[in-house]
Amino acid sequence: MAQARYKRILLKLSGEALMGDQGYGIDHGVLDKITSEVKEICELGVEVAIVIGGGNIFRGLSAAAKGMERASADYMGMLATVLNALALQNILENKGVVTRVQSAIEMRELAETYIRRRAVRHLEKGRVVIFAAGTGNPYFTTDTAAALRAMEIGAEVIMKATKVDGVYSADPMKDKTATKFDSLTYLDVLRKDLRVMDATAISLCMDNNLPIIVFNLNVSGNIKRIVLGETVGTLVTGRNNA
Repeated sequence: MAQARYKRILLKLSGEALMGDQGYGIDHGVLDKITSEVKEICELGVEVAIVIGGGNIFRGLSAAAKGMERASADYMGMLATVLNALALQNILENKGVVTRVQSAIEMRELAETYIRRRAVRHLEKGRVVIFAAGTGNPYFTTDTAAALRAMEIGAEVIMKATKVDGVYSADPMKDKTATKFDSLTYLDVLRKDLRVMDATAISLCMDNNLPIIVFNLNVSGNIKRIVLGETVGTLVTGRNNA
């Protein structure tokens, strides 16, 4: 059996990733693909935690920009992440992967309330833990929740899933001259405003020297390749490895 490079990872999924080519909601084909890849790395003995966004259902920042009160909009966005977490849990468990959803907002009928020690214990027992409802606080993104939870559970890396194959100097979908970075420092990301994750999340990772790998979720097998130590996407660390 192949040897995994990482023992414990945190996978950050955007809500948009779940909707595939649809304009809204959850594409079950995409969900099936993601869960199959998660199952594969679990079978390698990797402990997997997931933070899921809610942008396929509701975006708090967009709603606030249209006049909704920001805190209320953000709480609605947190509830959208719970819907996605439950969908992810259901498909994973249909594949035989034991899963727990932990929510930063208490809702005992649907999910466990987030408790760090309990989350770590689940991971040690080989269960996939899905963190829902962000940090439980308005004005913080699920990127920040991912950085915070990764540090709390002792993850070795954050794997940030996107629709492109790494970090570029500009949006490669709009600018054909955009160049891809193989590696970056946290300061590079902040200074160049590269939007890998929000500034709070990047600062948290920088302060705790937690590496981030930005990769294309749409390429089959990328999650496993990263776990096995292959060079995929863009690596963000405290020093430039280029």
